[in-house]
Amino acid sequence: MMIFRHAPDPNREVSPEQMQAAIRQWQDWIGGIAAQGKFLSTAQLGKEAKTLRAGNVITDGPYAEVKEIIGGYLIVKAASLDEAFALAEGCPILFMGGHVEVRDMIKMN
Repeated sequence: MMIFRHAPDPNREVSPEQMQAAIRQWQDWIGGIAAQGKFLSTAQLGKEAKTLRAGNVITDGPYAEVKEIIGGYLIVKAASLDEAFALAEGCPILFMGGHVEVRDMIKMN
């Protein structure tokens, strides 16, 4: 699983043209992974969130103290973390000041 993290910048304004260019970059990058037969699924996460803590305490989010947010994820087929990292190269988030966290996933029976 690739988890896309970035620090939000409330002062950054993105034009519609810049947004379309960014969408094309993501589509091209994910399309390249799919063309290799390695793509399983992806999703962009929304901004609305809540957290359930012990004692059934629910808090709202996202949180002001968080310096970076998770913007989305991609699940790929890879034989190793090294292979997944190779697939992560060229991810558009890297050119937007963010980073990609690569994690293995444990299959639950």
